[in-house]
Amino acid sequence: MQNILHKFKESYQGDDIRAVRSPLRICPLGAHSDHQGGRVTGMTLNASVDMVYSPSEDGYVRVQSMDFPDKELFHINHDSEYIPGFWGTYIRGAVMALRQDYVLKKGLDAIVSGKLPIGGLSSSAAVTTAYLMALCDVNDIEVSKMDLIQYSHWVETQFIGLKNGILDQSANILSMDNQLMVMDCLTNEHEMITKGADMPEFEVVVVYSGISKQLISTDFNNRTDELRVAGWLLQDLSGMPITPALEKVKLREIPSDVFENYKEQLPERLRKRAAHYYTEQKRVSEGAKAWAAGDIEKFGQLMFESGESSFYQYESGIPEMQSIFYILKECKGVYGARPSGAGYRGAVIGLIDPNYKEEIKAKIDSVYPVRHPEIKDLYEVNFCKTADGAHFVKDLEGMNE
Repeated sequence: MQNILHKFKESYQGDDIRAVRSPLRICPLGAHSDHQGGRVTGMTLNASVDMVYSPSEDGYVRVQSMDFPDKELFHINHDSEYIPGFWGTYIRGAVMALRQDYVLKKGLDAIVSGKLPIGGLSSSAAVTTAYLMALCDVNDIEVSKMDLIQYSHWVETQFIGLKNGILDQSANILSMDNQLMVMDCLTNEHEMITKGADMPEFEVVVVYSGISKQLISTDFNNRTDELRVAGWLLQDLSGMPITPALEKVKLREIPSDVFENYKEQLPERLRKRAAHYYTEQKRVSEGAKAWAAGDIEKFGQLMFESGESSFYQYESGIPEMQSIFYILKECKGVYGARPSGAGYRGAVIGLIDPNYKEEIKAKIDSVYPVRHPEIKDLYEVNFCKTADGAHFVKDLEGMNE
């Protein structure tokens, strides 16, 4: 945070300097379930998107990123459009989201930066949350955490066009250190489960594949449509009322026994997609119990099973991420691992025994770049701990990196 603060003072005038820290998130269990109204898990890391900012009385938004070139500049009353591939899209979307319900009078002067490579840890949700919190702060707008989640979700679904659920935003905003967030994406209810007293110390390994790609250019939206078509067919086969609009179909509203009774009549592709959803929901339930009991071995095994299902039932993996997954699966000290995010780019995450960090990194470094020499200079191995969700930083001068 000190580097960002120093850069801010070099770039802008004014003494009313504020900051927000918005952490990256992982989803240990519940992958590809949020857009189906399923139950998902999440926790946040001590790796984050950090932003130092001050109110802009003239209504202009001026943002510089320490990770990307160019600067973003526009007036809050300007109707912004989605620009594919541009990092400034998220601040534009945040302004448009709030303008639906509020009159914004002040803009922002800001410096923003992240700590880990983008892809798979939902940096997009993290940075959107940071922008929303800052805009609300300078405009004296009070919103609840659930409102913040919905505004952030609007940016990704309505402004950008992804067909995702609210997992990323919920984990980013609601998470608490040492607790597992379990979110019901149908009702928006959530619970925080404290880790069992006997759970050993653990850290999170984040292995960035070296592949970064916008979700909008992958099969992400196709997969969500396949799940919905599977649901449509299950409704028809079982005699359930058929949901009129495809985008309204949710497997959460179709009992698992309906799937079991009629799955053989589904086309293989759709059967596999639905099988992932229903088995993943079972893993979420079992994982919550394991977490509360402090059984990290059981929890980790469920993560491995989730990873296998994501690759072979949901078919969302790429070769680079599969390589990392299986390397981690062979490493001593890795309790569990799975591809993070949508699985088309980004990172593989795992829960590990900190005593084996050096061995785990050495194993990845000896195998991964040999299998994928074209990205041998791009991948990274990072180790993180869990942390609280998005929050304002009160002591800027005392905040270390």
